[in-house]
Amino acid sequence: MKIKAKTVEEYIANVPDERREAIIKLREVVLQNLPEGFVEEMNYGMIGYVVPHSIYPDGYHCAPEMPLPFANIANQKNHIGFYHMGVYADPELYKWFVTEFPQHSKYKLDMGKSCIRYKNPDRITYDLIGELMQKMSVLDWVSLYEEKYKK
Repeated sequence: MKIKAKTVEEYIANVPDERREAIIKLREVVLQNLPEGFVEEMNYGMIGYVVPHSIYPDGYHCAPEMPLPFANIANQKNHIGFYHMGVYADPELYKWFVTEFPQHSKYKLDMGKSCIRYKNPDRITYDLIGELMQKMSVLDWVSLYEEKYKK
């Protein structure tokens, strides 16, 4: 379910009632654990955490006018999505996350390439997301991004 919003606050105000508190809490966890240099803004129609142009002027190779995306929170049709590009780009970080997930949840991990899907808001692994956010600095992400994706 696409939410049209210009600000994070507007986005949250338009999240369905049954998911709003979970999105707010997930955002708080991300902000509390966000490494220095990343900034929060609306990004690709989601709540985004990006490397701003002031740190990485080249921006995202697919759309250089956009800052380099790193993580996102989104209300989707059937789930709350948490996207983390580091998990997608770094096999060791992916392995850590997949191994650690059962320590935080009795439910099966529902994950795509960079998206962790939470169909039930009560099952969000907030502590694990907080740990994940601390695992990669801006410089780590930019270096990995340039190594893996920038042509």
